[in-house]
Amino acid sequence: MSQLRWQKSSFSEAGSDTCVEVAVDAAGVPYVRDSKRPEMVISTSRAALRAFVQGVKAGEFGRLGDG
Repeated sequence: MSQLRWQKSSFSEAGSDTCVEVAVDAAGVPYVRDSKRPEMVISTSRAALRAFVQGVKAGEFGRLGDG
């Protein structure tokens, strides 16, 4: 996995190390990690990642710190 090219979220603060990063391997498998814990990597399917991102955009998960 060290060969993966990680991209930070476009919502990350400049110079911040607290963000979500994504990468895709040569076979098209997406991976997700938290920049604070880069050794913890989650692999998923494109469909599952797409559904998760759509849910976040739709506000289905609320906001951190709410409730």
